[in-house]
Amino acid sequence: MKLLSYVVLLLSISLSAVAEESEPAKVWLERLSNSLNKLNFSTSFVVVKNNQAQPYHWFHGVDENGEELEILSLLNGPRRDILRKGNVVSYIEPELPPYSVSSQKISGPIPAIFAGDISQLESIYDFISVGRSRILGRPAQLIRIEAKNAHRHAYWLWLDQQSSMLLKLSIVTKQGQPLEHIQFTHLDITDKPSESVLQLHETELPVLVDIPVDYQKQQLQWDVKWLPEGFKQINSNRHKISMTKQPVEFMLFSDGLVDISIYVNASKEKQRNSDFAMDGATLVLNQVNEGIEVSVVGKIPSNTAKKIADSITIKPPKVP
Repeated sequence: MKLLSYVVLLLSISLSAVAEESEPAKVWLERLSNSLNKLNFSTSFVVVKNNQAQPYHWFHGVDENGEELEILSLLNGPRRDILRKGNVVSYIEPELPPYSVSSQKISGPIPAIFAGDISQLESIYDFISVGRSRILGRPAQLIRIEAKNAHRHAYWLWLDQQSSMLLKLSIVTKQGQPLEHIQFTHLDITDKPSESVLQLHETELPVLVDIPVDYQKQQLQWDVKWLPEGFKQINSNRHKISMTKQPVEFMLFSDGLVDISIYVNASKEKQRNSDFAMDGATLVLNQVNEGIEVSVVGKIPSNTAKKIADSITIKPPKVP
């Protein structure tokens, strides 16, 4: 009788595991979004790229009123902190005075879409449930987000079987070559927010910066004639580069998961061939054509960046 009970128990566990593995990838991603928004957790992770590791601490909590509180801190080098209380996000960086902006998500190494509506990506990415693995000593489900074309990289996510929290993230090429990893080294999920998070209630955040709507939708002197399907313009403005004080015209595009920044400015050079630099999965392309310097920055393949840069055309001057 005991043997029969043991066999039944093993069978039920096995069937449960099979059921979990057979669940659609989108269901896992929706659970991840729910966990990132509603769980109280403290965690550490490292961003590994170019044979170097950048360590972070990440705290998230939900107070008694349902307001989200969040802290993301870079642990190496000059102190960089991102704080969030509800829909106010504050950035504390060594190069700039502290400031706050209106936003419901922080901007960090982990794409904000993972805490949002993942269905926004369905038209341009496939969600694939691959199988189980073991990450951070926990059973984990591997979910792959694969682009429907060759103009994007793939994102592989390992999610905790129990909580659906992210345990590891890899950005890989279409050929499966790894470019950048985020590996979690600690995860603690609690019933209540940590003291570090609750202290945000008593913290006076920097002044909220009021960004005029017109500033982010300025009419520039050039157009982008080609972008991969699914990218939409988020921002366009004129500003000066903080390091060189050189004026540039800037556009930001996003497909929800990947951002592409394009900078255009006049150059003293007439022509310069394209050069590329890689920082993990982030590619920087720079070229000069007909006295116009173009830089394309994003987690995209080099041929995609080149095609974007070559498609940029200068608008003809307006006739009075």
